Amino acid sequence: MPKIENNISAVTQRVEQAARDAQRDPAEVLLLAVSKTRSAEDIRCAIDAGLTNFGENYVQEALEKIALLNNLNKESADELGRENLHWHFIGPLQSNKTRVVAENFDWVHSVDRLKIAQRLSEKRPAELGPLNICLQVNIDNEASKSGFSSDETLPAALEIIKLPNLRLRGLMAIPQSQQTVEKQKIAFSALYNLRDLINRSLDNSEKLDTLSMGMSNDLEAAISQGSTMVRVGTDIFGKRDSKNSLKESSRND
Repeated sequence: MPKIENNISAVTQRVEQAARDAQRDPAEVLLLAVSKTRSAEDIRCAIDAGLTNFGENYVQEALEKIALLNNLNKESADELGRENLHWHFIGPLQSNKTRVVAENFDWVHSVDRLKIAQRLSEKRPAELGPLNICLQVNIDNEASKSGFSSDETLPAALEIIKLPNLRLRGLMAIPQSQQTVEKQKIAFSALYNLRDLINRSLDNSEKLDTLSMGMSNDLEAAISQGSTMVRVGTDIFGKRDSKNSLKESSRND
């Protein structure tokens, strides 16, 4: 689909320009395509355009796409030398879904309590290597959002980093929507400073290297404040068509 390919090119240019404006190397910022509710065909188009990292919110929907697309990509990888795909779980995670997530994903961005981290640690197969995780921070202290408060994040990080089969990589946040770039920067700067605070308590080998922050509407502000991973869905795939969604049960814990 040429539209998806063109959208990826436009978003990539935005990311690269934002990095240059912040006097950063564009290679420091990963474009994570948010593929929740998107068809396998759409994702395959994004793969053909060069993307390898995809973010999913709904476990059952994701498992179907992961199985199909990993197999297809493996066949192409042998012929074209493509990279493997990397699957990121970015939605709310129920305790009873931790096993399948630990077994099938490479990253989890939405670890919002110690219990979830413990269960992911217990369920991650050792042969897959450590599961990369980010702690979700409720950076604006919104009642409607989950996540660690800023004050809770350092103690949680010091506990979670001890768990086997996990690699604590960084922090993730979804700030309140703001109307100006300057206002958008405030929450992103706070998350950057929080990561620095945590890193001062960690050994060099444990230091966090990831800030998962910034989406279609605010990625420039996020990159200016140190984002290493921007999560973009609409500006890559277009507006969502709920009729094509494979959503699982809406129950959440």
